[in-house]
This record gives sequence, structure tokens and C-alpha cells, in this order.
Amino acid sequence: MKKLLFGLLGSCLLTTAVLAEGKISKGFYSMDSMGCMITRECTKDVRRIQSINDIRKEYPDSDFDAIADEFDSMLVSLDKIGVMVFLGAEKYFPVGHRGVYHTVSNNFYLNDAFMKRPSVLMTVMRHEGWHAAQDCMAGTIKNSMIAIIKPEEDVPKLWREIVEESYPKSAVPWEAEAKWAGKTEGMTAKALKSCAAGTMWTDYKPTPLTEKWLREEGFIK
Repeated sequence: MKKLLFGLLGSCLLTTAVLAEGKISKGFYSMDSMGCMITRECTKDVRRIQSINDIRKEYPDSDFDAIADEFDSMLVSLDKIGVMVFLGAEKYFPVGHRGVYHTVSNNFYLNDAFMKRPSVLMTVMRHEGWHAAQDCMAGTIKNSMIAIIKPEEDVPKLWREIVEESYPKSAVPWEAEAKWAGKTEGMTAKALKSCAAGTMWTDYKPTPLTEKWLREEGFIK
């Protein structure tokens, strides 16, 4: 389905790659090592995050009070949906990657080298959380497809232009709105709460192509 199926995007979303720890052909700081982490073949120095207190323990010198409520709200919704959040060692991520959402396992991973700053933590949480919400929009998180949530024309021009400079053209619709969500307080938390409540397609009107898909697959009667 054109503009519904979403494939491999190196910086924030990954659908394939399976390699066992010790057999990462290209070493750490590579797509191979990230693939090993997201498929749970590599679990050393990868910790599950279940509340803001887990983050506080990792970075005792940082103050997360200002973002605690939004962060925990997202985690509650993600848990209801079936998405786990992990803090992974920097070595598993390609250089410059701050987070990744895996559409197959439906978990996402934060790069521990960057999460000590509350603003960065929330930007990445919102961004990757938005991809989980896109996964929900495509019918269920139990498939490997995601769908845009907002009409493309609703995405502020600024975020679309930034994404166009760094992503393949085919990825722009999904990444532009995720970039927008990453910088907008409460936007992702609201979408995830809607997904958890089962009201995704009434709270957010699906785009015509997505609605066609949802009806064909029986998600919308």
C-alpha cells in the first residue's frame, strides 16, 4: 500500500536485522549492533525503563522534575499497548543515533549517551513514541506497518524541510510528523493514550488511503 508501508529508516525506526552478540559482523556503532539490540539478541547494558525514577537513577546529577509527568504518562500508555522502552549502551547505536523504534518487536530504545539532558530525553521519547502511535494507526502494532496520523499538509513547513534534508523522500511523511511531535509537549502522550483506549480512528481521522486499508482489513466496520 503506497504511503502506508514503511521500511528501514536508519536513524529512528528499524524493521529488520538479526545478529547475535559476538557475531556482529561490522562491530559496534553499526546497524548490525543496533539490530542485535532491538531483536534482544544483545542484552548486556540494555536496561528496561518503567518510570522516570529509572532515568533518575541513571543520571543522578540531572533534574527531570519538569518532564516527569509527561514521561510517566507515556510509559503508562505504552505499557498498555504492549511497547517496552529500553535504555541501551551507546555502543549499540550507529554514530549520532539517539533512538530507534522497532516495528516488529514494538519496542524502542534510547541511546544512554544522550538521555541525561531532560529536553533531549523528551524529544526522543516523543519522536519514537509517535512512531508507536503510527504503528497503532495502521490497524494494530502486531504488524510491521505504520501509517501517518496527521494529513501531510497539517505538518508545519519547518519540520518537513528539516526532515527533507536528512531522510529519503519515501520516509518524509512519517518522519516529518514524528519530528513535529518530538518538539511538541503532550502531542505524543495524547496519541498514545488514544491508542491504548482503542479510540485511535475516532480521535484521529485516518487519511483516505489508510481508511481504505483499515476497512479492507476489517479494523473499521
